[in-house]
Amino acid sequence: MMSDQSDTGPEEFGSQEPSPASVVDIREYRQARDPLPVTFHRRELDAILWIYGRMVGEGAWRDYAIDHLKDRAVFSVFKRSGEFPLYRIEKNPKLAGKQGAFSVIGADGRILKRGHELKQVLKVFDKSLKLVE
Repeated sequence: MMSDQSDTGPEEFGSQEPSPASVVDIREYRQARDPLPVTFHRRELDAILWIYGRMVGEGAWRDYAIDHLKDRAVFSVFKRSGEFPLYRIEKNPKLAGKQGAFSVIGADGRILKRGHELKQVLKVFDKSLKLVE
């Protein structure tokens, strides 16, 4: 005679199933299943947009994109909208205890500056580049 129940008992599954009396906070459950993406805070975005506005005024930048990913937030700047980004300003919280959560990455993928304070990292754009003849 065939049965729909499996031969294995609940003891083989360990603690996969919660006990019927346990209470779970729905916010914690949802965040554990689908964590919120990393975002720029308002002050961080203000600092980035201030630099962006200055560079647009100088004619160096024309477009930007913001990506909020699971592990990092990225602000990309472009000379033209259909091209690769000239620079990426990234926030990666996993690196906050080490090299710093913020970094500026060039078009070639090199990290131009990294640190714990965004305003210090953004100073990489304060340097005026001069043509060497």
